[in-house]
Amino acid sequence: MGRKTKVKNREGLGGKTTENRGWGSKIAMVYIAGIDIGSAFSKAVVMAKNEIISYHVMPSGGDYKLAAEQVAGEALAKAKLSLKDLAYTVATGYGAANVSFSNQAVTDISCQGRGIFYLFPSARTVIDIGGQFTKVFKVDERGRAIAFLQSEKCAAGSGRFLQIIARVLQIDLEDIGDLSMKSQNRVDFNTGCAVFAESEAISRIAEGAAKEDILAGLHRTLAAKIQTMVERIGIEPDCAVVGGGAKDIGLVKSIEERLGCSLLLPEEPQIVAALGAALIAGEKVSH
Repeated sequence: MGRKTKVKNREGLGGKTTENRGWGSKIAMVYIAGIDIGSAFSKAVVMAKNEIISYHVMPSGGDYKLAAEQVAGEALAKAKLSLKDLAYTVATGYGAANVSFSNQAVTDISCQGRGIFYLFPSARTVIDIGGQFTKVFKVDERGRAIAFLQSEKCAAGSGRFLQIIARVLQIDLEDIGDLSMKSQNRVDFNTGCAVFAESEAISRIAEGAAKEDILAGLHRTLAAKIQTMVERIGIEPDCAVVGGGAKDIGLVKSIEERLGCSLLLPEEPQIVAALGAALIAGEKVSH
């Protein structure tokens, strides 16, 4: 099947710091931010007037407090702002408690729902492929999460699976997707466990299997796990995919093939929760 992935349907990553009204007076822009500290990556989104003006993504490392300060600092620097310019900040994600400068913490499911609704109002089912878990949830016509499932705590059910295999195959994580698309003879794996899949991948390499064929097989294995989760919760179109795993074009294609439908794919799938957190922050200052 042909891949018909849609991209982000809102534009404008630039913004003005002030606007002129009336007798030439300057009205200060109200800036808000969303910070998502994930187990693998940290993300920050800065908004004003309901538009994204800057964002940043970076590895979380071992110090979530430092990661929060750095990712926020980078996003603010891109907008020529500082923390003191923010009217409200909402934190989310695995390390949300470490965002010392936030005004509030909100669950990642709530933030993902709000973020995806901003980008794709028609989305009703969302697949979030994160570094530690994969989540599948449904949202209503206002972007509120109404049901969700989370994968078991196993690397084979998350983006961590791809990190492990990238190390085994000695390739960069960002190259996995494009390389897998070159597969001509996909290798099928007999296990859904990350530990055994790693061992099996090493064996297949020794047998002479091409890296792209191994990757295509592993994508199919992960896609099958995700398909099971989607079927359990009950797919309702449109279906979107977010998270770091959504940057892997080969995995996205495998999921589309398993589900038999095209997926809505944001331009930057890693920042959706941070975007949702910023939108919630915006509501706080508007009330």
